[in-house]
Amino acid sequence: MGTMAELGTMGKFGAMAEEQQVNQMIMDKQSVEEWLSRVNSLIPSVLSKAKTVKNFTGRWKTIISKIEQIPACLSDLSSHPCFSKNKLCNEQLQSVAKTLSEVIELAEQCSTDKYEGKLRMQSDLDSLSGKLDLNLRDCMVLIKTGVLGEATLPLYISSSSETPKISSLKELLARLQIGHLESKHNALESLLGAMQEDEKMVLMPLIGRANVAALVQLLTATSTRIREKAVNLISVLAESGHCDEWLISEGVLPPLVRLIESGSLETKEKAAIAIQRLSMTEENAREIAGHGGITPLIDLCKTGDSVSQAASAAALKNMSAVSELRQLLAEEGMVRVSIDLLNHGILLGSREHMAECLQNLTAASDALREAIVSEGGVPSLLAYLDGPLPQQPAVTALRNLIPSVNPEIWVALNLLPRLRHVLKSGSLGAQQAAASAICRFACSPETKRLVGESGCIPEIVKLLESKSNGCREAAAQAIAGLVAEGRIRRELKKDGKSVLTNLVMLLDSNPGNTAKKYAVAGLLGMSGSEKSKKMMVSYGAIGYLKKLSEMEVMGADKLLEKLERGKLRSFFHR
Repeated sequence: MGTMAELGTMGKFGAMAEEQQVNQMIMDKQSVEEWLSRVNSLIPSVLSKAKTVKNFTGRWKTIISKIEQIPACLSDLSSHPCFSKNKLCNEQLQSVAKTLSEVIELAEQCSTDKYEGKLRMQSDLDSLSGKLDLNLRDCMVLIKTGVLGEATLPLYISSSSETPKISSLKELLARLQIGHLESKHNALESLLGAMQEDEKMVLMPLIGRANVAALVQLLTATSTRIREKAVNLISVLAESGHCDEWLISEGVLPPLVRLIESGSLETKEKAAIAIQRLSMTEENAREIAGHGGITPLIDLCKTGDSVSQAASAAALKNMSAVSELRQLLAEEGMVRVSIDLLNHGILLGSREHMAECLQNLTAASDALREAIVSEGGVPSLLAYLDGPLPQQPAVTALRNLIPSVNPEIWVALNLLPRLRHVLKSGSLGAQQAAASAICRFACSPETKRLVGESGCIPEIVKLLESKSNGCREAAAQAIAGLVAEGRIRRELKKDGKSVLTNLVMLLDSNPGNTAKKYAVAGLLGMSGSEKSKKMMVSYGAIGYLKKLSEMEVMGADKLLEKLERGKLRSFFHR
């Protein structure tokens, strides 16, 4: 018996749904002119009925004022030459007619006191007022979007290889801004389908202020599936880099942060991708932090899949580049997360982002450097250097940490062999940072001796010939600091021709040559022997030094005097 009753109920609902579908088909067959006539004929009777209501007078006064605006709005809409050709106009008029029918229904209930309760009726009237607002706004949007200039084409996206028509896309974009949520959801779904076929074709008309604003508003829609699809399109827009200012000015950051906090896995991923792109400017990075974005991004680093983790790590890296945010990042647990991801990040990109984050954090303050050391950051950074092509951020982070760790510990952790590996195999930026790290480490006779024994000197000498001005400067600075150590000085003299030639060339007075003061210091350290001084003179050092002396470069006068005295002595010995 129960089963028969259930079947009967299901049959009744099925019949009702079928009847609604038939009614909708009949309504859709009516022309736009017929709908316009119907609405215009409804308005006088609706106004008359509304004005007879004696209850809730404040709310009805507002409703009446909105109904009175409809004729002028519809006049503007219907005066467009393409009014009768566009399906959106037909749908808009159906929506207005439906709202006006609801006005009559609620007016009847208020006039006869046939309503469930005062609070319920107040809520219904507020909802009705909102629908009238939406009808008026949607009419204006239709007029302003330019979509009326296009004849209506089918909304489906063809499965053939043909790209979707721009006119059809314009209609879809207009649907993002008008109508009910289901209509907007269908438009989002169609746009995403079109984007899979031809992203560039969809992206071109999508990039517009009104479309961006509509998508941003949909990020806070009550429907989860609408939010998911809207953030998918927002992430594509953000990655394009063509409308960052519009996204920010339309308020995209707060809803993106909320979606990272509480969205589905896919939603979090797309929101993080958008945040990553938008966080590339300092102003946006500050705003993301101001909206509480740090904590959810850190949490996503811990719990997200590979793409989400990489995107959130990149966003945090961008934020760590802003000096005033570094302490806040540390307070939210960034140090621990950076070290964990450096060790165990799913993708190489995540580990690279965290190395750069640690580089930025180590540049902040002694307190942050001590926190990174105490959390085990040094062994993690050193282990990260063991890869085949070490990159600059991790080396720079270690260089920044050198004063915070006892030299004996650095020796025990094999810092110098790893820096030698970087000098041989690292990127140009990493090689420069390694030479700078060695210079910072070698701050005492004992540490300079250890550098001399490490095999780093020949690699530093090679850097003097690097194509990178920064590498040449770092190498010259390292040699200037190390040349006082006897073993290193002897090693440099063994390869004296190469070292002296390159150092003399670095005496060039060109403003772009930032290594000249270190070249002077290095040559001074090697000027103790007559042979070295003769070689310097033969390579043209005196001419360079005269210019540097005029520029008051430190040590230039002293070295010039030594070389000229040696040259004069050599002349008299002939």
